[in-house]
Order: sequence, then structure tokens, then C-alpha cells
Amino acid sequence: MASELSGKTALVTGGTSGIGRAAALALARLGARVAVAGRNEQRGNEVVKEIIAAGGQGEFVSAELKDAASARALAARAVARLGQVDILVNTAGMYPFGPTEKMTEADFDAVFDLNVRAVFFLVAELAPKMADRGGGAIVNLSTMMADQGYVGTSLYGASKAAVVSMTKSWAAEYGRRGVRVNVVAPGPTRTEGTLVMGDALDEYAALAPAGRPATADEIAEAIAFLASDRASFIHGAVLPVDGGRTAV
Repeated sequence: MASELSGKTALVTGGTSGIGRAAALALARLGARVAVAGRNEQRGNEVVKEIIAAGGQGEFVSAELKDAASARALAARAVARLGQVDILVNTAGMYPFGPTEKMTEADFDAVFDLNVRAVFFLVAELAPKMADRGGGAIVNLSTMMADQGYVGTSLYGASKAAVVSMTKSWAAEYGRRGVRVNVVAPGPTRTEGTLVMGDALDEYAALAPAGRPATADEIAEAIAFLASDRASFIHGAVLPVDGGRTAV
């Protein structure tokens, strides 16, 4: 285990699978003690076992993020387990694709409750505590669809555009008190959740210079970088990790 984040604690939402799982493992490899938050206890415990087997420190924290109360409850549980949260990584999210006219009000509420509301109130709960201690790092997850138009992504893209806007505001709000807030914007990424996209994922990815989907580990490396002191002068940035899709 590396010691770059030794003595630091991290809370990773959506940490039981996909990019969140990869981020939890990456932070643990750098020496952070990681709280893996998610709904599925079995998968969460498997991630924790993997962290511990590699010589790291980790624990599962149950979370059903859907509103301000659930976000605040998770923050309280994480602080109770870890003592404090030095790094917050918000990867929990949902991404229904489809025509705008097929999306229901319930779909809209569910996407914004998890992708926006939960992120907002987790930051509202934890960022001031980081600022009071004089430091911390928050990394949010967006998507290249936040500022590019694609058929069937209106709801998902809008929710992630909100995350980008909030990230920049939080960077301005908390940066002078030592808290860095940034966002990673992946392109097509192969995870358990994107399996349903089938060949469409490869078709999206083929348009970029890299010509292939990312792995979850590749996205996690960008998250770990922004969480570390290597990114000490980076505030309010949107880091595209999209195989060059923004360049073409």
C-alpha cells in the first residue's frame, strides 16, 4: 500500500460497484481509510474484503440516498465510523436513457433526488466541517453528456450539468478555507451498469481518439488524483476522462 493518503479518511458513495468501487479501491491503495457506501451490503462487504486483503483499511456503510435526510444520515454514520471525513467522492447515481416524452415525473424526481439532491446535502453536511479543519477534497462525478447533446440523455445530462454547476460554486465557496472541489467527467465507460447499452457503448466510444470505452479503473485514477495533494492547486475543474471525445 502506498502512503500518499495515509492518515486520511474517505467516503465513497456508490462504492459497491462500477466507478465507485474502483475509486474506493484506488483511494485505499494510496493509504486512505475508506468508507464504502451503498445499498447492497453483500457487494459492499466484498469491496471491503478486497481492500483489507490488499493491506488497506475499509468498512461498509449502508446508504439509500434519496433526499436531504438520507444524505445527512450517511454523513453522520461516516463521521461516527471514521472520526472525520477528509475526502468525499460522490459517484452514486442513476442514468436512465430514453426519449424525453417517455420520461415520467417519477423518473425525473428519482434522477434528481439521487444525482443532485443527495450530492448537494452531503456536501452541505461535510464541506463546512472540512473547512473548519482547514482542508479537504471533494470529487464529484459528472459525464461528457453534461455539456454535449445526445439523443435520449436529456434527463441524465441535465442532472449532471447541475453537478458541474454546484461543483464550481462550492470551489468558490469553500476553496479559500482549504477545501478543493472538482469534478470528473467520464466518457463511455464499461461497468456493470452500462452492460444494458450493449453495442451502443462501443459506438459512442468509437467516435473518440481512444476508440474504446474506458475501464472503471481508468476513471478511478483521475478521481484519486483529484483527491490527492498532487492536485493541490486545482479548484473547480472539470476533468474530462473521455478518451479525447471533447477534442473531436
